[in-house]
Amino acid sequence: MPPPADTPELFRHASAEKAALYRAILEVFAAAKRQYRLQLRPEELLAEAEWNRGSAPSAEELAAALSQLVDWGNLEAQPDMARVTTLADYYRARYLYRLSHGGEAVEAGFERFAEVLARRAELQTVALEDIAHRLQALAGLLEAGSSDVAKLHETLRDLVRVFEGLAENAQAFMAGVARSLELQRADATAVAAYKSRLIDYLERFVGDLVRRSEPIGHSIEGLSARIDPVLLAIAEREARDAAPGDDGQRLDEQGRRWRAWRERWTGLRGWFLATGHQPPQADLLRARARSAIPQLLAAISAINERRSGRSDRSADFRVLAGWFAACDDDAQARRLARAAFALNPARHLASPPEPAELPPSTPWPEAPPLTIHPRLRELGEAAPRGPLARVRVRDAERLRLAAQLEEESRQIEAARRRLATGKPLRLSEIGELDTPGFHLLLGLLGEALAEQSGPEDVVERATSDGLFSIRLQPLPAGSEARIETPHGCFGGRDHWLTISAAS
Repeated sequence: MPPPADTPELFRHASAEKAALYRAILEVFAAAKRQYRLQLRPEELLAEAEWNRGSAPSAEELAAALSQLVDWGNLEAQPDMARVTTLADYYRARYLYRLSHGGEAVEAGFERFAEVLARRAELQTVALEDIAHRLQALAGLLEAGSSDVAKLHETLRDLVRVFEGLAENAQAFMAGVARSLELQRADATAVAAYKSRLIDYLERFVGDLVRRSEPIGHSIEGLSARIDPVLLAIAEREARDAAPGDDGQRLDEQGRRWRAWRERWTGLRGWFLATGHQPPQADLLRARARSAIPQLLAAISAINERRSGRSDRSADFRVLAGWFAACDDDAQARRLARAAFALNPARHLASPPEPAELPPSTPWPEAPPLTIHPRLRELGEAAPRGPLARVRVRDAERLRLAAQLEEESRQIEAARRRLATGKPLRLSEIGELDTPGFHLLLGLLGEALAEQSGPEDVVERATSDGLFSIRLQPLPAGSEARIETPHGCFGGRDHWLTISAAS
């Protein structure tokens, strides 16, 4: 939808000569609107505004600014008849001012602009919990056969509000979590402290995201078949609050609100469930959160390189700029430029012979241009001779690799089904394991034993990826467990082991 033709006039005050004065006036009107005050007098503006440099404008200057804002369409004025007591007061220009419809939109835009700039990117684990609770409440209302549209509307409105906050903050996080510029300017101590906080933060969020995404997806999948009548009833309820009109306008408004609610539900579904060939947005967010750690490590590596004295191009250029500034004359600066940027003759790289009349001592600015092949410029070598190599068809290799990956996935899934039963199992009862099963068991035991403070302690924790929960209870010291694997026999003290898939 294109903006109205007079829209640019509403923003004229932001770039005008007295922009600070206009913004101070409009900020008072925006604050008054938030306080449910509809109109202001000039003397109220003088008392409430925060003027630039603490100096308030004169009454004439304020009146001129208010008149200009009225001309631009930001304000509306009407005669102030409440204070007229004499005929002289009647003929004196006194006005009440309020924000116009366009002025309200402009102020809302400025407020949103400042809010977005000040917002810090964050990953909200609390929002995931709230979304799960709202979906459970909505499912409970539908299963109970509730026809209370107001309660359904309230639940869906809370759900959408929480989801929109989660999506906005996640987008801000994915846009720039590494903070590379700030990290490159920070000292090593600050970077090390930030690294620890970021890794803990991401580990907690990724675990919670993996644990909650599947139940939320199941809830959305179960509600999708019954949600359309609910959205239609909510759209009808909202359309009743619209401005009065004929039946056609009411139906159009109802259809517009139904499409808006349907779009919100589609966005929620696409966040936690795959749509066509697109993976869920939650999976993309999890991948982006994990990729933030290598970016952080790269920034730390750059700081360590600078501390160890390796070459830093920006520092070299700053030193070189100081040398140029210290030159006594242009001739000395030109000699420095030739030495710094290797501007000496290099015509021996040319393949064609040099003209006989061009002496070797000819300065390069005065010599004719020399054509150099792009490959020689980029790679330091000329184009190779001979025919180009044939393009190899790798379809067979791709099929073999796909079959290998499919077989490995099948083996890992079989190992999960065998071990992650949710029932206590002694290590000595496992018997024999293939390679994928043994690697899975070894990784789970490693995570559990890392939390064990003593050999007799019982350990219970969730894995770092959030896919399993494991409980390890040691048996008496004399017990022994042996597991046969293709790589040999794995043995040690026997334990009760309980592995459960995360719900």
